[in-house]
Amino acid sequence: MKLIALAAALLAGGTAIAQEMPQTTTTTTTTTTTETTGTTGAGIAAEEDPHGGYMPSTPALSGTPTPGAQIVFVPSKTPSEAYPAPAPLAHYPICKRGQFDNCRQRGG
Repeated sequence: MKLIALAAALLAGGTAIAQEMPQTTTTTTTTTTTETTGTTGAGIAAEEDPHGGYMPSTPALSGTPTPGAQIVFVPSKTPSEAYPAPAPLAHYPICKRGQFDNCRQRGG
């Protein structure tokens, strides 16, 4: 029983010491350049996800609407309308080791 109490005290004390120690910050700057060449199956140049995500850059409303203003509510698009599926490729080659996209499995 004393051993369990001693182990618990050491664990609790170890976290307190770790929180009190000053943290040293090391800043490293890494510059990476990525270029995408080639096209997707639809013939459109491959694009990366937008920087900052898909959140709108401006708010939907800029303040309170004025009294008497015409407010129109429009239903949002369905996911298949908003994000249509890519066009299929004319030919799918056999998958290589570690390849999973735009290819077909052997024997299929």
